[in-house]
Amino acid sequence: KPYQCSQCPKSFKSKPELTQHFQSHSGEKPYQCSQCPKSFTYSSGLVQHWRTHTGERPYDCSQCGRCFRDNSTLVRHQQ
Repeated sequence: KPYQCSQCPKSFKSKPELTQHFQSHSGEKPYQCSQCPKSFTYSSGLVQHWRTHTGERPYDCSQCGRCFRDNSTLVRHQQ
């Protein structure tokens, strides 16, 4: 991975990925929720947060049918 962060050991495949990662060090949170005052470093954080407003739960457990807002919660549930 040719793009190395100057603030930590992480490296990335592309310059845009590095630029977005660098925002986590600068504290910049350019992704603002239009429904509340929360803002996020990554667009994925805003997408996940947005589901708290919409009630969307797109990740469902194949064993019990329970639905979750994000994949990591589903994976944790299945363990």
